[in-house]
Amino acid sequence: MKLNALQAGFNLDHIVLESPNPYNLAKFYKEIIMMEFVKKNNNELICEGKNRKIILIKGKKNKLSYAGFSCRSKESLNKFKNFIISNNVNLKKFENNHLKKGSFSIIDPDKNILSFGIRKNSKKIFKNELCMPLQHLTLSSKNVEKFQSFYCGLLGFKITDNVVHENGSLATSFLTSNHEHHTIACFKSDKIGIDHHSYEVGKWENIKILCDYFSKKNVKIIWGPGRHGPGNNLFIFIEDLDKNWIEFSAELEIIHDRKYKKWPQSENTLNLWGKAILRS
Repeated sequence: MKLNALQAGFNLDHIVLESPNPYNLAKFYKEIIMMEFVKKNNNELICEGKNRKIILIKGKKNKLSYAGFSCRSKESLNKFKNFIISNNVNLKKFENNHLKKGSFSIIDPDKNILSFGIRKNSKKIFKNELCMPLQHLTLSSKNVEKFQSFYCGLLGFKITDNVVHENGSLATSFLTSNHEHHTIACFKSDKIGIDHHSYEVGKWENIKILCDYFSKKNVKIIWGPGRHGPGNNLFIFIEDLDKNWIEFSAELEIIHDRKYKKWPQSENTLNLWGKAILRS
């Protein structure tokens, strides 16, 4: 049997970022994003909180090394594997040690590496119990149409919203692999790679708490508070020490059975409340 990504129900489990100074960046995630970190023998720095994990390695600034998505059962994982093999998606010879044995990886049209597997349950008891799970990954690409064709047509992510230019070309594509509005998205840009990663904080009250918290930590909010059109979620953005964009989101739309919407490429689409950061 076969299952597409949506039917298998994948969540974003972790991302791996390169950095010229991963140790300093790990200290930022510990202090500001309320994570703990450990160093492994392969020189990875694993930053982990309750339902959130970022792995940092030595390398180029602002570069995504790879990302991992997890589903609930080995049966669903194997059925998804059958689905993508039937669509002639090549499996990459890359083993993701942050997922249970049996995971597999693919490479998308922009050379981003994604792994699919089963989450390794952490036995750690975290000092900070704030529920702030890693929720979605947003990429940038010169060709959003090709991105969408791959993730929707070959992997089976569901399109929830598209943002389009006046000429009809795609500015942004939002796709999901579960009932949340998006677990992956892509902005049209003159660069290829990661745009931002996002944590879901649940409700508006937690956005306010985080704003006060960042103020005390002397971390500037670079965008927000605001509300996105696609997804209808509340948001704020900050930057880490490498100037990677980090979003904190609340009240993200839950999708059950609706057709995707088309939005115009405009400030009002990206922020219903005010100014927006337009990528293209």
